[in-house]
Amino acid sequence: MTGESESMAGYNTPIPSSIMTPDTVSTRIGELQFADGVPTPETTQTLFDHLDFLRGVEAFLNCIPAASLEGLRRGMLQLGMDACHKGGITDRLLDSNPLFLTGNSDTVYAFAMLDLERDGATVVEVPPGCGPGTVDDAWFRFVVDMGMPGPDRGAGGTYLIVPPGYDGERPDGWFVAESPSAVNLLILRGFLVDGKADAAVTMFTEGVKVYPFSERNDPPAMEWTSASGEEMNTVHANDFTFYEEVAHVIAKEPIGVIDAETRGLLASIGITKEAPFAPDERMREILTDAVAVGNGTARALGFRPREDGFQIYPDRRWLNPFPGGDHQFLRDQGAGGRFLDGRTTFFYLATVNTPAMALKMVGKGSQYAYATLDADGEPLDGAKTYRMRLPAGAPAADFWSVTVYDPQTRSELQTGQPLPGRSSKRDALVYNDDGSVDIVFGPDEPAQLATNWVQTVAGKGWFTLLRLYGPLEAWFDGTWKPGDIEAD
Repeated sequence: MTGESESMAGYNTPIPSSIMTPDTVSTRIGELQFADGVPTPETTQTLFDHLDFLRGVEAFLNCIPAASLEGLRRGMLQLGMDACHKGGITDRLLDSNPLFLTGNSDTVYAFAMLDLERDGATVVEVPPGCGPGTVDDAWFRFVVDMGMPGPDRGAGGTYLIVPPGYDGERPDGWFVAESPSAVNLLILRGFLVDGKADAAVTMFTEGVKVYPFSERNDPPAMEWTSASGEEMNTVHANDFTFYEEVAHVIAKEPIGVIDAETRGLLASIGITKEAPFAPDERMREILTDAVAVGNGTARALGFRPREDGFQIYPDRRWLNPFPGGDHQFLRDQGAGGRFLDGRTTFFYLATVNTPAMALKMVGKGSQYAYATLDADGEPLDGAKTYRMRLPAGAPAADFWSVTVYDPQTRSELQTGQPLPGRSSKRDALVYNDDGSVDIVFGPDEPAQLATNWVQTVAGKGWFTLLRLYGPLEAWFDGTWKPGDIEAD
């Protein structure tokens, strides 16, 4: 028995005080009033308003993956990509014009949006030599890899993406993957050759084919649209319209796309598959407040995380966008539950979910680290000049890169440099005598190390992402560590 027991009116035996509710309770949402445990009408309304607010915040934090993939779908429609055979390609690399969560300017992207409800099972043919490719479902969950990390191991192959319960033909030698959702993102990456995109662009435009399985005997020709230099928004909303984006996903997708718990959470704020999302004035006001708090929370987690699980090194500011090393954000192989803050952070800042970005794959895949603060723990200021040293022997079998991003859009920082970053493969960098390299960040081109300079903008903040393609053992065992970003 917990709490002190008391004899009181209406009871024949002593009652533990721990199970009693006083008539007045002071809380962070104000003073709550009860009449012998029954809330007053005013307190009841306060509590229901707060409950709807809490669920609105939770819906934001839990549904960022769905809204983010929906943002990509809408952005691709802006480029006329309304069929699976209409693909987008960054033939001149991804510059800072398109709004695209922490995209890179180091590889050629080829992408398409699949709709298994519209088209049924869908075929994806990838050519030999294809770099890392992935299909993610409508909740940004991993479906299958393609290319080097996929089952074709870079030899090329034909993939069939099928809807739940598919009982149709599965041709011999094809790679078949089942997706729980109708909408799926296909995204492929191709490496530069001699610092140029030409070979990857040719590989994609001549070798990639996407079409409905039902049209396999006479498939439509691929239609490629350049996304380089285009004004395109693929980033989900951070205001009330976020819930409208999620509502579209729920209305479109089959019931089984998410678990009953999440579906119930969304239903509690009016988002269901059965009826249009039409909140009344009271709920709209509450959700407008909730999305502001949810957005602020996601930004706190991403830019100033409170858990040690984000820190890569105890003595550096570098953070891990895949804390725990699991693409499903499970702690200790699931025994520790899901790392909710890690999941929110990743999908608020980034796109594409694949084990190849999280697992230890020496010499294959890719690894990432990001920094939002300088060596002194201060936000990075676009008006200041900074220097970051990468020690000799960067552990990347393919190449490494550093890219700067706008903390508002989480997309490439828009500056006088169309490609706001530096790459060991793309740029003629100046190295120090010991083999290390200094990357300089600042608003003005420096007198020295101009080829190592990444431009920033006075009056704007920024953050950076370090990528290692083909990461080596020295990255995983921590014997090689990037230096912090230090103000000059």
